[in-house]
Amino acid sequence: MDLFSVLSLAGGLAFFLFGMHIMSSSLEKTAGGKLERSLKKVTSNPLLSLFFGMVLTVAMQSSSATTVMLVGLVSSGIMQFGQTVYVILGANVGTTLTAWILSLSGVETSSVWLQMLKPANFSPVVALVGIALLMFAKSDRKRIAGNALLGFALLMYGMTMMGNAVSPLAELPSFASLLERLSNPIVGLLLALVFTAVVQSSAAAIGVLQALSMSGSLGVGAVIPMVMGLNIGTCATSLISCLGTNIGAKRVAATHLSIKAIGAAVCLPLFLVLNGVGALPFSEMAANPWNIALIHTVYNLILTLIFLPLAKPLTGLVAKILKEKPTEQPEFVLDERLLRVPSVAIAECRNKTAEMCELARHTLLASFGILFDYDEKKDGEILKNEDRLDLLEDKLGSYLVPLGAGSQSTGDSREIARMLHAIGDFERLGDHAVNLLKVSREIHEKQIVFSESAQTELATVIRATTEILETTGKAYREEDAALAEDVEPLEQVIDGLIATVKNHHVNRLVAGSCTIEMGFVLSDILTNLERVSDHCSNIAVTLMELGRSSLESHRYLNGIKYGNDEAFARRFAAYAEKYRV
Repeated sequence: MDLFSVLSLAGGLAFFLFGMHIMSSSLEKTAGGKLERSLKKVTSNPLLSLFFGMVLTVAMQSSSATTVMLVGLVSSGIMQFGQTVYVILGANVGTTLTAWILSLSGVETSSVWLQMLKPANFSPVVALVGIALLMFAKSDRKRIAGNALLGFALLMYGMTMMGNAVSPLAELPSFASLLERLSNPIVGLLLALVFTAVVQSSAAAIGVLQALSMSGSLGVGAVIPMVMGLNIGTCATSLISCLGTNIGAKRVAATHLSIKAIGAAVCLPLFLVLNGVGALPFSEMAANPWNIALIHTVYNLILTLIFLPLAKPLTGLVAKILKEKPTEQPEFVLDERLLRVPSVAIAECRNKTAEMCELARHTLLASFGILFDYDEKKDGEILKNEDRLDLLEDKLGSYLVPLGAGSQSTGDSREIARMLHAIGDFERLGDHAVNLLKVSREIHEKQIVFSESAQTELATVIRATTEILETTGKAYREEDAALAEDVEPLEQVIDGLIATVKNHHVNRLVAGSCTIEMGFVLSDILTNLERVSDHCSNIAVTLMELGRSSLESHRYLNGIKYGNDEAFARRFAAYAEKYRV
């Protein structure tokens, strides 16, 4: 019987951990990129940071996930080390909610409605609702909510399974001997620390502790040191996640560990002294799920009150211990640790693609500006920007592929696909800027001067190309599918302009007012401008597909192709009137 009880305890822990993983990942998906955007907004205010750390951890049901996210954001250069300490303190308090939910297993009452608060009673209802949403809901958000409910039901089932497994163990002498050893504060603290570090979940450690307390043989005095130990053990995840990162990320993990370790070093001796003189009569009480949740919350609130006024001295001390090396200045485009929080990773990829969009626009405008007025300083800037665009495409592409392969919602998958398409177009825009730079060098070195009519026509095409760049960039950065509809008609106007300019060049060539050499240079310019407008069209179409169904986009493009879209025709006519040669 005792062997099967141990196996049942281990199986319950497995269900608990799996349910926690499913629930936390589903809740995080529901929150989406709002987590990351909100986090960066509130970190300038300590109290807001503290509150947001609590809310963020409640939303993701994991303080470890919050800390790992902070490590990734600091490693990527998105946040500064000093901004994270208040969020960590808030996360420590937010993670205690799980223990309160688990404490419902100890509810004892004759009321039918109050009995429904017990996990063993309401978990089947939660599971039924979850599976119904997962199987029949059409909305991604509802299916994700169904996943979260199923995860919660699994978590509670695991907790009930652990509690049932402990009941027969309570009668065994060996189990009683184990609990007696745990009453030693140092042994209890170390055992809880090691167990939490292995399972990498303080919620799981609290769950096991609450399950053990159902035997009635565990005292509050033994629980308090174990709560301190599991709080230190939960730092293992952030310590592992900081390996291979920059100094700022290492400082985040060290700060997390310092808060827990210093807190235990201060509170454990104080507890032992007070308990030794009989000042803590409640330590003789039998532990139960409810008072374990209370101890966990109170302890983390005490740590928060201790370190809230000491946040700056603490970060200063950590910075002195972990000194930045002069040579340690690696450039992190995106950190792989953010993949553990997909919505944050997607939001940061979105930020980087917006950076690519702006950089490509700026680089092309610079190449337009020096086309007939070569500037060596601008030459170097354009080449440097093109190298940056190449780097961003490589890093983002390598990052988005594994991100897209993970379990994401349909909306996230479409967003990732949009970014994968867009970064290739942004990189090609940089290539065309370099091509135009080479033409500028040739014009400068050979002292080529176009005829007045050719210069006027080129200026018109460049103005139209500048507008399509600006429109595409604004539509992409603001994710404005309606504005993106202005791009395609302008692209077709530019195609017509380029065809007209080429015809005019042939006429000038026949009339003897232009040369073959000038024709080659003119053709290079027009070809690159045409390709620029084509890439803008690609970006706009992809953006429109994100804002509407693929069927609607197909109809829109067909309407353009066969000329039966009235809105497109109006836009085309307006642009054709604006840019005439």
